[in-house]
Amino acid sequence: MSGLTARFQLTLGDFRLDAAFEAPGRGVTALFGPSGSGKTTVLRCVAGLERVPGGYLAVNGSVWQDDQNGIFLPPHQRGLGYVFQEANLFLHLDVRRNLEYGWKRIPATERQVGFDQAVELVGIGPLLNRSPARLSGGERQRVAIARALLTSPRLLLMDEPLAALDLTSKAEILPYLERLHDELSIPVLYVSHSPDEVARLADFMVLMSKGKAVASGPLREMLARLDLPLAHGDEAGALVDTTVGAHDEAFHLSRLDFTGGSISVPHVSQPVSHPVRLRIHARDVSLALERPGQSSILNILPATVAEIADENPAQVLVKLDCAGTPLLAKITRKSCALLGLQPGMAIYAQVKSVALLG
Repeated sequence: MSGLTARFQLTLGDFRLDAAFEAPGRGVTALFGPSGSGKTTVLRCVAGLERVPGGYLAVNGSVWQDDQNGIFLPPHQRGLGYVFQEANLFLHLDVRRNLEYGWKRIPATERQVGFDQAVELVGIGPLLNRSPARLSGGERQRVAIARALLTSPRLLLMDEPLAALDLTSKAEILPYLERLHDELSIPVLYVSHSPDEVARLADFMVLMSKGKAVASGPLREMLARLDLPLAHGDEAGALVDTTVGAHDEAFHLSRLDFTGGSISVPHVSQPVSHPVRLRIHARDVSLALERPGQSSILNILPATVAEIADENPAQVLVKLDCAGTPLLAKITRKSCALLGLQPGMAIYAQVKSVALLG
């Protein structure tokens, strides 16, 4: 049976972990939450670095821990790749020999990722003969990712791999992480407290708070749930998965299509039919009862009011159903009253701006 099932209860001093969740057996699952919520502890339990009495863990049909039946695989038998905040490369070996360290220990018949494939995926071909001491932070982390891939893991664990990098290095490495997501079938557990990283990379989210997995589900649905803190605050917004429909060379725009309609954005470099993920902040969506006529806002989408929740004394948050794609709009309480908004009403959403996530 595919998928990941985890149940862990553990006490470490004053900290209590009580986390149970299920996640898909492929793609990127984000363990998301504030510092101290238990994300890294869960990752250590999955890796077998923390022995959890009574714990249970199954990964794509293989049981790695089931204490009731006397099963506990030590870390070296779990087929894991592990990428930490720091690259932890062997300083006395050049990049090539760092990569070969794990790769040569995997029998040739069991290698799922080729040496050249891993090097190309993270773009480190020119670095193979360099010492780790001569690499930037982003380069070191890309080498660490390639080294983890070359162990042909059944599960890749990534513990805030961008946390120690500056903004330039983060921007450098994110496209390579997207390539891993798009081109490899290896499931990834990705620990982060960065909403932007999660929005760009993840498919599924496990939301952690105070040692508990308080909610889990597809990322798009989780971000739009009004009962979770993710949908509130300045960064609240929705994800929209689109494909490039056409390019308007005259006005330097691109049309992105999704189930709820089309969105025009500044010209993107991807070809027609290429997938593009958008993030639309709730603060950038306004509402109208009738389709606006003359307006500078190009993106006007028909939608249905799905739910309304209080945001603060002056504002409300409106969840919209755009032909199956959720959107969020943050408007004043007075505007909500003047429009007479109620669940089930037909409405038009005016999208003032979008963020392209790749």
